Amino acid sequence: MAYKTDAGIGSRANIGLLVLQTDLTIEDEFRHILPEGVALYGARLESPAEITPEKLKLMETHIPVATGLLPAVDFASIGFGCTSGALVIGEGNVAARVTSVRPEARVTDPVTAAVAAMAALKAGRIALLTPYLPEINASLREQFHQRGLNVPVMGSFNQPDDYTVARITPEAIEAAMIELGRSDQVDAVFVSCTSLRVARIAARVETVIGKPVTSSNHALAWHMLRLAGIADKLPQHGRLFETL
Repeated sequence: MAYKTDAGIGSRANIGLLVLQTDLTIEDEFRHILPEGVALYGARLESPAEITPEKLKLMETHIPVATGLLPAVDFASIGFGCTSGALVIGEGNVAARVTSVRPEARVTDPVTAAVAAMAALKAGRIALLTPYLPEINASLREQFHQRGLNVPVMGSFNQPDDYTVARITPEAIEAAMIELGRSDQVDAVFVSCTSLRVARIAARVETVIGKPVTSSNHALAWHMLRLAGIADKLPQHGRLFETL
């Protein structure tokens, strides 16, 4: 039979995502956000269910392996889907591991994306919500300080198991975001961890607190789109998606 070919589902851009073996959330949130013509291709990366600095560091050697399992298409951007992992391994080290396999792609991660998002939103004081244990919380807060972001307000679910984190309800997350975000000490809210479900409630929380909100997945999707040259304004996903 005769046939024709076209550019496929990635007619505008192909983006790649390194997804933790334990992550039950990030792919769903990306598919909720991405516009037509942007193809998402993921590869699973071996990772621990228990989130500790020592176990997160072990993921570094698995990054090239997972990157090599992405399909043979040209990627405009590739994201490393772990906030705490990027923090422990180092954003530069993550990018170097990815580009050693896929040099054509621009690389980002949730920490890099969050900093870029806050710059785009012109927010210098953030309320930080995480599921992490105190050691990781302290490190994340310090890393944001080093990047010029103040974190005067912070809350945590104090849950080290990634599978449990993925089952924290959006209602509980929304209530925590509103409680933290209402502080007059902050300009915006950032929810850290790719397992927490925020994409579908971000715009709603913004209307309640009158401030922009974003999360690891939300900011990462936005940053990957912008790195891929996709400048669509998507206000249904919140204020961040109206910025470049």
